[in-house]
Formats: sequence, C-alpha cells, structure tokens
Amino acid sequence: MDNSGKEKEAIQLMVDADKKCKTSGSFLGGMFGGGPQKVEEACEMYCRAANMFKMAKNWSAAGNAFCKAARLHMQLQNKHDCATSFIDAGNAFKKSDPNEAIKCLNAAIEIYTDMGRFTIAAKHHINIAEIYESELVDIEKAIAHYEQAADYYKGEESNSSANKCLLKVGAYCAQIEQYQRAIEIYEQVGANTMDNTLLKYSAKEYFFKASLCHFIVDELNAKIAIEKYEEMFPAFSDSRECKLLKKLLEAHEEQNSEAFTEAIKDFDSISRLDQWHTTLLLRIKKTIQGDEGDLK
Repeated sequence: MDNSGKEKEAIQLMVDADKKCKTSGSFLGGMFGGGPQKVEEACEMYCRAANMFKMAKNWSAAGNAFCKAARLHMQLQNKHDCATSFIDAGNAFKKSDPNEAIKCLNAAIEIYTDMGRFTIAAKHHINIAEIYESELVDIEKAIAHYEQAADYYKGEESNSSANKCLLKVGAYCAQIEQYQRAIEIYEQVGANTMDNTLLKYSAKEYFFKASLCHFIVDELNAKIAIEKYEEMFPAFSDSRECKLLKKLLEAHEEQNSEAFTEAIKDFDSISRLDQWHTTLLLRIKKTIQGDEGDLK
C-alpha cells in the first residue's frame, strides 16, 4: 500500500502546527487570547502527523513529531501526556536511531519517577536495557538499566519482576567475568524462591549457576558453596545439577579432562545445556592441565 500521500499530509500538518506554536506565543496571540488552546491544537496536530509518518514508515520523522508534542504537553503541565508522547517517540526511534530512542525513554522515566510511578519507570528501564542488548551491544549499560529496574520493582514489592531483572544481571555479570556479583545475585534469588511452593523448583537452577561461578574462581570455594546450598535447600542434594557438580569437582581434582567431558555429556543427553552453561563449563575445563578447550 502506497502511503506517500500520508507523508505529504504529515509534512503539511507539521508546518501548520509550527505556525500555531509561533502565533500562540506572539503579542497578538496573547492579546486576543487562545494561547494555551492553540498550543493544545498544535500538540494534537503533531501527534496526528507522527501517526501519519508511522504509516509511511518514516520512523525518524514520527519520533521527532512525538518529541514536539511531548515538549508542548510539558509546557501545558500535562505530565502524563508528556511522558506518553516521549514513549511513543522512543518506540518510533527504536526502528531508526537507538540512541535517540534511549534519550526519549529516559525523558519519560524522569517524569514517571517524579510522579511516583516507579513500576512504569522500571518497565522502560527494561526497554532501554533491551536496546543496549540487541541494538547497541553495550552489556555494561544493559546491566545498569536492569539493576535500576530491579531496584524500582523491589521498592514497589514486585519481587517476581525484580528477580527477573536480577537474573538478567547475573547472567551478564558471569558472561563478562564479574563472578562475585553473579554469585551474590544467584544466591539471593535462590534463597528468595526456595521457600515459595510455586518457584522452589527453580532454586536448584540458581544454586547450580552460583556453583559454576564459584568453580571458575576457585575449586575449594565451589566445594564449600555446594555444601552450603545442600544445607540451605536439601532438595538440591538430590538434583541432577548437584550430582553433576560433584562429578565435575572429582574430575577436576584428578585433572581428568575425559571424565569431566563425559559427565557433561551424560547430563546434556537428558537436560540440554544452553550457551551460558556451556561457556562457563568450557572456562572451567580450560583450567585442567593439557586440556584441548572443548566439550566434545
């Protein structure tokens, strides 16, 4: 479908809205009234133009139009509408300019936190984190935004949402070799979930991940940590994850690369290990003398 006509219409609407803004602030505009009303009308025109640009898939123009609407909403003291327009702008810019998208989402977050709307602010911190993950590939900035989201969720007693964000942080911290921070997160989330009837099955996975991080740092640390987790959460002792860890510790102590690989293969044949687990297990295996550095 050809939407080029929509784009022309949108450009004209932007011109008309700009004129309205100028006359609303002029001396004559002030004398004859209608200043705020003209600003409101201009605001509506910018939003209509933005939606037309969206139909024409001109995402940058749509983002700019929503930004203009947001600034007018702020002028009119419509905080909620201002934040909404910045979010709309951010969503449009996501498709053309990730850095601009982040600026708009941050502007909205500032308004939401000022209004005490921390749950919505947390949601948009996650949106920013996802842009850093997938578009800009800046893991440290993604971590910072997931952590901020987790803090806001915790403050609002949304512990399940906070844990989801923390688990993202934990996974990335381990990936960039910040093992101590990853261990703290996995232990914290594991302790939070082990007493919950619906979530306790997941606790063994978090203690398994914490143990792998310990293992990379120090073999003795891993042994002590596994004993601590078994004491805290007896169901962990009977888990396949715990049995695998003990086999790996034994193979590592004996510097037996083949036994280490065999234990992983046995586990993987029943419960598939994902990329994250495989990466950490490879790092551990490389500390065995004479190892080739793969899991085959």
